[in-house]
Amino acid sequence: MKETKEFQTESKELLNLMINSIYSNNEIFLRELISNASDAIDKYRYQALSSKGEMPLNEFEINLSVDKKKRTITISDNGIGMSKEDLINNLGTIAKSGSKDFASKLKEAKEKQDLNIIGQFGVGFYSAFMVASKIEVLTKTYNGQGYLFTSDGQESYTIEEKDKETVGTEITIYLKKSSKEVDYDSYLEQYKIKNLVKKYSDYIRYPIKMMVTKSEQVLDKDGKPVEGKYEDKQVLETLNSMIPLWKKNKNEVTDEDLNEFYKNKFSDYENPLASLFVRVDGKITYDALLFIPSHIPYNLYSDSYERGLQLYSKGIFIKDKCQELIPDYLKFVKGLVDSGDFSLNISREMLQQSPIMQKISENVEKKIVDKLKDIKKTDFDKYVTFWKSFGELIKYGIYSTYGAKKELLQDALIFHSLNNEDKYISLADYKEKMAKDQKYIYFVSGENLDAIKLLPQLEKYRKNNVDVLLLDQKIDEFAIMMLHDYDKVEFKSISDESANEVSKEEQEKIDSVTADNKRLFDTLKEALAGKVNDVVVSSKLVDAPVCVSTKDGLSLEMEKTLNEQPGAEDTVKVEKILELNPNHPLFEAFTKVQNDDELVKNYASVLYEEAMLLEGREIVDKKAFVDKINELFIRAMK
Repeated sequence: MKETKEFQTESKELLNLMINSIYSNNEIFLRELISNASDAIDKYRYQALSSKGEMPLNEFEINLSVDKKKRTITISDNGIGMSKEDLINNLGTIAKSGSKDFASKLKEAKEKQDLNIIGQFGVGFYSAFMVASKIEVLTKTYNGQGYLFTSDGQESYTIEEKDKETVGTEITIYLKKSSKEVDYDSYLEQYKIKNLVKKYSDYIRYPIKMMVTKSEQVLDKDGKPVEGKYEDKQVLETLNSMIPLWKKNKNEVTDEDLNEFYKNKFSDYENPLASLFVRVDGKITYDALLFIPSHIPYNLYSDSYERGLQLYSKGIFIKDKCQELIPDYLKFVKGLVDSGDFSLNISREMLQQSPIMQKISENVEKKIVDKLKDIKKTDFDKYVTFWKSFGELIKYGIYSTYGAKKELLQDALIFHSLNNEDKYISLADYKEKMAKDQKYIYFVSGENLDAIKLLPQLEKYRKNNVDVLLLDQKIDEFAIMMLHDYDKVEFKSISDESANEVSKEEQEKIDSVTADNKRLFDTLKEALAGKVNDVVVSSKLVDAPVCVSTKDGLSLEMEKTLNEQPGAEDTVKVEKILELNPNHPLFEAFTKVQNDDELVKNYASVLYEEAMLLEGREIVDKKAFVDKINELFIRAMK
C-alpha cells in the first residue's frame, strides 16, 4: 500500500532553496550521492565483520548508469540499505537535529543571500533536487522488506513496499529539462560522469563502476585489425582509483586533493583553513587526516554538537564520532584516524579504557597544536582568522584543565594590547618588548575592546608606554589565572590595587596627600560603606578624577561573569577600592570642603557612580544620581 506523507515545514523551505540552486555548483549532487553510498557500504561491512558470519560479506561496489531515453541517472550500492523508518527519518526529515537553530540560520542565510551556509547541515541527498524533477529510492535492509521512496521535492513524498532482490539502495534521478541557464543534458554524457567521479570521488574506497561505450577496431578472422573499421562495445569500467587518501604517500597528495576530500567527507562548502597529514610508525602505528575548518560549524556551541574523529581499523570504518580521539577544546577539528592496532569489534568501554587510544589521542592533540603554532609563526594573518573563530576554545583548554596544558597551549595564545593598536600580540612578543625593570605582564578585562580602551586605569600605562593585554572575552581572565605566569613573568591585572609600580618619591607624595586629607578619606569611606572597602590616593590616574580597583586578583569583570553563572545570584563580591586622582580639580574641590562632613557624604555616591560608569557599569539608582547632579548644577550657579 502506498503512503503519502508531507515534508516538515523546514524541509519544504530547504527543498525550495535546494531546487533553486543553494549550491553554486550543481554538479556536486553526484559527489553527495556517491559519498552516501560509500557510507552505507561502510556500515554494512562493519556489521558483517562484527556478526561472526551471520551476515555475508559481498564484493562491495557502487554502480552508476545513464539512460538517455528516460533521461535518468541511477546510483546503486550494496550497502546497509534503509527500512521504512529510516526512509522517513533520513529522507522525509531534513536537519532533524537542532531544527530551531537550523530554521534561524536558514532565515539568516536567505536574508544575507548567503545560501552556501546550507552546506553545513549535512543534507547531501537533497542536493540531487537541483538537477532532478523526480527522485526514486529503492532500498532494502538485510533480511528486511524492500521499499520505494518517491518525491518531486515539492510538498510530499510517497513510500510503498516494493520487491528488491539485493540488499542496498538504488537512487534514480529523473533529470530536469535543460534551459538556456542550465544544461542538465550534459549529465547524461559518459565523459561528464567519468570526469565528475575523478574530480570528486576518486578516493572512495569502493569501486565505482559504470558501463561505458568504447570504440574498438574490428578484427578479421585471423585476429588482425581491419583498417578503418571500428565498432562500439559496452565495457564495465571502474572510474575511481579506490586508494584512500590517507593511505597515499604525502608527496602524492596535493592541497586540492585534501580540500576536495574534506568538503566531500565532512559536507562543508568551503576549503579547510588547514590540513594535517599524519603517518606514525612505531610501537603504535596509525594514519590520520586532520582538518581545521575555515569557519565555525553552525551548531558548535549547542548541545546537539558532537565532537570526535572518524575511527577506522585497517581501513574498516568503526565509529563516526569517536570522542576519545580528541579533547573537548579541539572539538572543531574534523578528520579521521586509521590504526591497525585496534580490533574491529572494539566496544565503547574498551575505547575509553584503551592505553593505545589514549596515546594516539595525546599524539593527535600535540600534532594539531603544533600545526597551529606553525601557522602562527609562518602566516600570522591566517592564524588570526583561525583565532577569531576558535581562539576561545584554545583558552578553554587551559582553563578546563586547571593549567595542566599550559606548556602545550601558552604559545598558541594571542591577545589585543594597548600598544598594538587593533592587531594581536603573542605572549612571547609581549615579553620581548617589556622594559628591563618591568616586573609583570599587565592585563585588563572588560565587556569589549571599545569599553576597555576607555578605562581610566590605562592612562598611566599609556603615558609611560607600558603595554597592557586587553581581555575582551569572559574566558580570558580565567585562563590567565590558570597560567599564573609566562616564562617566569607573572600576570597582573592593572585593576588590582597592587599593580602599579611606584617610585619612592611617588610613594612619599601619596603618603603626604593621604595624611593631609585624612578626614576627607575617612568620611568618603564611611559614606560608601557596603560599596567600597577603602578610599585611597591613586598612583594610576592621569586625566580621570576617579577609578575603582580591586583586591586579591579578582576584577570587576570576573565578579560580573561569576555572578552570571546559574545559581550564583550575585553571591560573589570583590573588594573594591575607590581611587582619587590627587592632581584633578575635582579632588581639590573636595579638599576645600572636607570639614563639611555632610556635604562630602552627600556627594560621595556621585564619585562612586562616576567611577563605575567609567568601568562600563550601569548606575543602579539612576534617579538618585540625576538628583545629585542637578543639586551640583544648582549649587554651582548660585
